[in-house]
Amino acid sequence: MVFWFPAPPQVPVLQINNGPSLSGLVTIATHLVQEAKRPELLGDSAEQRAVVQQWLEYRVTKLDNCPKEEIKTILKDLNQYLEDKVYLAGNNFTLADTLMYYGIHHIMVDLTVQEKEKWANVSRWFDHVQHYPGVRHHLPPVVVSRNRLYTGGHH
Repeated sequence: MVFWFPAPPQVPVLQINNGPSLSGLVTIATHLVQEAKRPELLGDSAEQRAVVQQWLEYRVTKLDNCPKEEIKTILKDLNQYLEDKVYLAGNNFTLADTLMYYGIHHIMVDLTVQEKEKWANVSRWFDHVQHYPGVRHHLPPVVVSRNRLYTGGHH
């Protein structure tokens, strides 16, 4: 059995039966991927594993507890980065996509349609990840684009 509880200050802790407790989002997520025997989620090559780790670190150090005035900078950087990529680590879905999705969901929910269009690459990536099997779970889906039939102003 696995128990999950936060320890001050908001650091997740995973208590494993007959084992040590693990703390920290990246440590726990990486452990769970290894336990699930899904190493491809950590990257298929040394380069991809490094990119995945980079994004996991970015999630914890930059995105989590990001001041509201810095969100647009994060969206701008992410939008530019995703310009020629399907997923954060290239063409393969990884743990980085899952954790960034959960980290950015609350931001995407609050964006206007115009803002989602401004950050088109982020919106495309986000929509792709939220429809990836088994990712969204309890979170509400986020509509990222207007209905093409009713774009308004172009009749």
